[in-house]
Amino acid sequence: MAGLKPIEILIIVAVILVLFGSTQIPKLARSLGQAQKEFKSGLDEGMGPDDPTDT
Repeated sequence: MAGLKPIEILIIVAVILVLFGSTQIPKLARSLGQAQKEFKSGLDEGMGPDDPTDT
């Protein structure tokens, strides 16, 4: 994970928890998951069989 030490990850998680609150974390995670799924779907769609970059 980009060479992060455990204490740095803990600090990042604590800051996110303070900024968004414990009730918003599940909503945030869900929307990030959906965005990642749509991004991957768009990449797969863009790499169709007629794409000249497909080797």
